[in-house]
Amino acid sequence: MAGEIFVSPSILAADFASLKDDVQKVEGAADFLHLDVMDGHYVPNISFGIPVIESLRKKSTMLFDVHLMISNPEQYVEEFARVGSDYITFHIETTDKPKELIQKIRSLGKKPGASIHPDTPIEKIFPLLPLLDLALVMTVRPGFGGQSFMAEAPERIAAVREEMNRVGSTAYLSVDGGINEKTVLTAVTSGANLLVAGSYVFGAKDPKEAIASIKSCQQ
Repeated sequence: MAGEIFVSPSILAADFASLKDDVQKVEGAADFLHLDVMDGHYVPNISFGIPVIESLRKKSTMLFDVHLMISNPEQYVEEFARVGSDYITFHIETTDKPKELIQKIRSLGKKPGASIHPDTPIEKIFPLLPLLDLALVMTVRPGFGGQSFMAEAPERIAAVREEMNRVGSTAYLSVDGGINEKTVLTAVTSGANLLVAGSYVFGAKDPKEAIASIKSCQQ
């Protein structure tokens, strides 16, 4: 079991016409704010980028958990750091020099994270675990919100947790995709302790209550 549970609502499921208001609905309840940056190249969708994060940073004191689903992340991490990202997570499939990218993110005063696509062998992220502050296991195929939690996800989460324990990593083990009241216990039992939830939180009548329900799952 992962112990304390942390929640990072994904604004991909928020109302972008009232984004500031939606973010304020989770402040005080959520531990992070998850910002999915998509480029239409690495993933088949385009979301938002630097201007949105920069604008939100002026309106929120939350920890920004920025998830770069983009090609060539090395070209952009300095800008994402500049506009107020706290954690910057890249996909290991998008760079040939992940260790150097982790060092660069840390040199910018930010917390480095790395994510792995469901189609990538889970062992590919193992060498990076001692260097990370956040390891993100995708539990859907990245690109769109509202997908179902993948059946093979628990085994992959558990494998990362086992390796993190073996190397003494204190990084967050995050999962992203399909998290709701039915899947949260499976994710936590498998070893995750940072749950990214979009539709379940921002689609709820009371987002703070939805966050509380995730945190109160039986451990």
